[in-house]
Amino acid sequence: MKRLYAISSVLALLMFGCSSTPSQSNSTTESPNAKRGASIVASSSDVIATGSFVAGEHSTKGGVQIINQNGKRYLQLDRQFETSTSGPDLVVVLHRSANIIGETKPPAHALQQGSYVILAPLKQFNGAQTYEIPAEVNLNDYKSAAIWCRRFNATFGAATLKA
Repeated sequence: MKRLYAISSVLALLMFGCSSTPSQSNSTTESPNAKRGASIVASSSDVIATGSFVAGEHSTKGGVQIINQNGKRYLQLDRQFETSTSGPDLVVVLHRSANIIGETKPPAHALQQGSYVILAPLKQFNGAQTYEIPAEVNLNDYKSAAIWCRRFNATFGAATLKA
């Protein structure tokens, strides 16, 4: 009976974690410039790109836009944004691929080191939120935004960015 309980416990942990794929070592640095204040109103700024999230390993939905306001660039998740609460280490990233979900292997949709830049830890699992994009990030190099579980290298969802 104890053995059955132990096996059941292990299976439950695997099913409810980010992914069964172990995290790869990642030397990508996190931006210290995550904007912690209130959301920026896009109507008074220039919209650079927009996109809509599609699910990866977990349900993720809502919109994203990159704006330029007063010489600074921000990534904004809209009020309809929502992702799974299953991730222990979720971060917001910009990625070089326009089609992360289509170009990576399910179920984890693991990212390759050097293909992304981390903007900041995800502030909340739903609702509007804003993240500053560091000045040294060349937006021409990044074609999508994603919610990524750093600990298990699992992409929860991604949005192709279109100008």
